[in-house]
Amino acid sequence: SPPGLLLLTSFLLHVEEGRASPTRLVCDNRLIQKYIGEAKDMEKRAGHCQALPALSCPTVLPLVDFSLQQWKSKSNEIKRREILCDLALLVGAVAGAQGQVTQECGARQLSQLYQHANSFILLLQTFSWEAGPWEPGCSPRSMEQTHITGIFLTYRQLVQGKLRFFFHDLAKDLCK
Repeated sequence: SPPGLLLLTSFLLHVEEGRASPTRLVCDNRLIQKYIGEAKDMEKRAGHCQALPALSCPTVLPLVDFSLQQWKSKSNEIKRREILCDLALLVGAVAGAQGQVTQECGARQLSQLYQHANSFILLLQTFSWEAGPWEPGCSPRSMEQTHITGIFLTYRQLVQGKLRFFFHDLAKDLCK
């Protein structure tokens, strides 16, 4: 399963230099392309769910747009922490939406999104350039959303944008 693949990837990143090198995982551009494809598929499937209700209690989503010029000026650790903040807020939004969606199709898609986003959190926690634990006390720019499809759109934009560029930046350092 795709979340299982992310967990396996996370595990392999802890493996010392041997057969499974973490650099191979970052250096293979097909991996992030696969995640982007999965995010698009989830968004499409959620859009096909019949009669998804508006959320009675709005959910708070991270604003994941960014300036490429500003992004390039940040260290990989700052980028990683920023993405972790966005993912933490997104996971909270998905959990809140799950409590409001009883329709099977929508609930199934939200569950899958929750697993994928949590897997990315685990994966990103394996990369750390500064000592000390990650503090979830971050406050990314955010917006309120009442449409479930907006949650999937935000996730796709995060994977296609910040995560893809982060993997690209890691590959520049690790894949020489």
